[in-house]
Amino acid sequence: MSEVLTQAQIDALLNSMAGGGGDAEESAVEKKEEIKYKKYDFFSPKKFTRDKLRLLKSVYETYSRVVSSRLNSVLRTGCQVEIFDVEEQRYYEFANSLHESDVVTLIGTDVGDGRIGEPVIMKVDPSMMLSMIDHMLGSTSDDGDDSVTSYTYTDIELRIYNVIVGYMIDVMPDGWSNYIELNFELERLETNPTMMQEISRDESVAIVILDVQLGNLEGKISICLPDSVLSSIFKIMERKSSRDSLSEEEKEETSKIIYEHLKKTSLEMKAELGKSELLLRDIYSLQVGDVINLNKAKDSEVYLTVADKTCFKGYLGTNNKNMAIKISDVYDNTPVSSQRGE
Repeated sequence: MSEVLTQAQIDALLNSMAGGGGDAEESAVEKKEEIKYKKYDFFSPKKFTRDKLRLLKSVYETYSRVVSSRLNSVLRTGCQVEIFDVEEQRYYEFANSLHESDVVTLIGTDVGDGRIGEPVIMKVDPSMMLSMIDHMLGSTSDDGDDSVTSYTYTDIELRIYNVIVGYMIDVMPDGWSNYIELNFELERLETNPTMMQEISRDESVAIVILDVQLGNLEGKISICLPDSVLSSIFKIMERKSSRDSLSEEEKEETSKIIYEHLKKTSLEMKAELGKSELLLRDIYSLQVGDVINLNKAKDSEVYLTVADKTCFKGYLGTNNKNMAIKISDVYDNTPVSSQRGE
């Protein structure tokens, strides 16, 4: 009696013939070992290198530890924050994940001398934020509803929301403190993020995802860092790194070059001969040849100011038939209280 092939054997035989013959099992192994490559979009090249993404991961690992301690003290319960992922996207990919009922926080960034780039955006899962609000209002329950994906906050809840994210933003500079001094400031809460136009839809952004464990509830915090902010930060860090890498001789040589350029700068120098107060009627009646008393002896010292700052003392005289001042001493700008050691 001839042997009847099963359907599995028939499929394996067909697959083997489609692959050019040979053992079906070997063909299956080859398919398993096939390497899959991620497609690269040449129309949207990546702007952040792996080193920069690793740096961001290091920054927000530090931030995670600091913000965990802050939330523990504020919410009076155990809260664990860990970094989950750092990836580069286009802003429209992040924006498409937002719902109309979501609330996001817009955060301004500056380096001490002014605002840089577009705002940083922070989004907290509604289920996680509602649990935080409950703890702020005195709840001691560790249970939460992680099925909440959209929620319309009341005015009171938005005020508490603002307070909670304010605590989280206050410790943001600590994550960057090992690399650069940054300041973050809460600008506003946006209750309709789908209408935001602060960031171009095609701009590259770095998305930092933090995993939050609050009691028995797990949630995510997403931080969107625009390219305009990160590019400015990385440039400052590169300049700082190049300065720190210079040897003492190179630093001294650089200082000399800078000083030589500064010596060519023009500054206005003024000499104050004296001061006098006159009534308006006296000024109105002044005539050519009138003498104004400056309340100063003719041999008294004259003060020289550079850029409206008194720098030298001297005496009035002439040089080649021109009015001149001979510098006698450097003016001491130290306050009297400092001179007395107070």
